[in-house]
Amino acid sequence: MAHHNPLSVILDNNKLTGSNYSDWLRNLKIVLASENLTYVLTKAPPKEAAKDISPDELKKLETWWDHDLKEKCYMLASMSNELQKRFEEAVNAASIHLHLQELYGAQTRAKRFTTIKTLMTTRM
Repeated sequence: MAHHNPLSVILDNNKLTGSNYSDWLRNLKIVLASENLTYVLTKAPPKEAAKDISPDELKKLETWWDHDLKEKCYMLASMSNELQKRFEEAVNAASIHLHLQELYGAQTRAKRFTTIKTLMTTRM
């Protein structure tokens, strides 16, 4: 039976366009927290399974990849079409998160403001 998170409506109504990154990320974290998936957003992906992996370790690895895929789908589905095209080939959710943070995070916004301020106050 397909599971649908009723909180995902938040993401449907607030798609990431770039300038709304911090609001979108907050909403994404709410949805992911409701499904205990937030760990995938920040933790590095596990390495590939060794040939002699135990059944328990294999189960954990498979669960992580399932959670990562679900999180990646939430992220892509809640982006503008332009951003979806840009990130659809991403390997995992954490890499998408990292790239988005570099593009639209608070530090990037501050740098952009400082650069524009410098340009506007510079005399030719």
